[in-house]
Amino acid sequence: MLSASRPINMAHMRNELLKKYGGPVPRYTSYPTAPQMTSDIDGDVVLQWVSELPNDEPISLYCHIPFCDSLCWFCGCHTKVTNRAENSDGPVSRYVALMEQELLTLAAAASKGANNPPSTARIHWGGGSPTILTPDLITRLSAAIDNAFPIAEGRVFSVEIDPRGVDLDRMEALAAAGVNRISIGVQDFDPAVQTAINRRQSFDETERVVSGMRERGVESINIDLIYGLPFQTSGTIDATIDQVMRLAPDRISLFGYAHVPWMKKHQALIDTDTLPDQENRAIMATQAAKLLCKAGYEQIGIDHFALPKDRLVALRDTGQLRRNFQGYTDDPTKTLLGCGVSAISRFSSGLAQNETELPAYRRHVLAGEPPIARGCRTNKHDRLRAAIIEKLMCNFAVDLRQILNDMNSDSKEIEADIDRLSPLVRDGLVTLSEGLILSITDLGRPYTRQVAACFDEYLPRAKGRHSMTV
Repeated sequence: MLSASRPINMAHMRNELLKKYGGPVPRYTSYPTAPQMTSDIDGDVVLQWVSELPNDEPISLYCHIPFCDSLCWFCGCHTKVTNRAENSDGPVSRYVALMEQELLTLAAAASKGANNPPSTARIHWGGGSPTILTPDLITRLSAAIDNAFPIAEGRVFSVEIDPRGVDLDRMEALAAAGVNRISIGVQDFDPAVQTAINRRQSFDETERVVSGMRERGVESINIDLIYGLPFQTSGTIDATIDQVMRLAPDRISLFGYAHVPWMKKHQALIDTDTLPDQENRAIMATQAAKLLCKAGYEQIGIDHFALPKDRLVALRDTGQLRRNFQGYTDDPTKTLLGCGVSAISRFSSGLAQNETELPAYRRHVLAGEPPIARGCRTNKHDRLRAAIIEKLMCNFAVDLRQILNDMNSDSKEIEADIDRLSPLVRDGLVTLSEGLILSITDLGRPYTRQVAACFDEYLPRAKGRHSMTV
């Protein structure tokens, strides 16, 4: 035991915790996580799942645009470089035609004869760079979605935007399509950092798009920032946040860079000697969070921030915050349909991911079948753990007994999980009451993913495939 007269070196203590608990674990935007998907799930299974969707229950729709006009070396997404977006018969135009066909296949399966398919309460375009689409292609894809699935009242339509090359015509097309939320990637405004990640993006061109989309009625703007990039320092983080505050976004996402060149070969172009070490990554994450909170933002979960008027804050305060593949969300829908290369769908029965390579995706779509590469079925045990993990990730606390009761499960189901919590309890990262109320302490919040991992029964078989905790 520590002597009461001997002061605790908090910096040393935090560094020891970082060494012990800062290792790679999933981000838990879903459970089961992606490594559990196998080829056992195919297009026939997904067609069955789609046909079982209630027609009166709105869904979410994710569309993946796997193209960029240049490659950001830090990127972990499924994307490829093309410079032919303006060509009417180029690869991007041909890809949109495939997405149109995929949407029709999904809608036909969901219609069940004479019934209408479910309406879309949420639409999200991600990438890649969705804004590589020309104005005509933006209009064409949005019309294809509306033709396939009815529009739910109050629909939220969000698009990820790379402000480089976004002209007035593209902004007009996005607004006309009904886009009311946007997310803009910034990462870091420092020129040396931008050069090292091959993404040169000025503040002025970012501000131009933010202002232009606000003038066109966009209700919510998110800015993505990343810590742990090459040549990044506490100083560049400070300066970037100062500039981001001038943009006054409604939400900010602050992610840690995941350096996984064995999975994303282009990341090998980044010199590992220029990356901050784990201790400095942790310092940057803590410092950035403090600066954002000082500027008036509320922290949402482990890596999101929002202005007090934002709906995420109200949901956080009432324990209704959700988490999906885009991170923390106010999306209440149960079903997410993924469209496009690599897109992931979420059903009550399981998860399914589309083919990640364009030729295989094209072959399935032209055959009139869902382009499914892999997936997994979910059972009662998965749903129990998914509920626990989501509560921990969103609320930093969970009433285990309540969830067990809600799911008609016995406490023996999670005995092994609770045993795995023992070292975290001893180190002061979590508390566990006799009533099975599990709470993450302030000291433990940087390690929330590690706490959640205690309830991941698949993790020991998926080591080495995830990003660092901090």
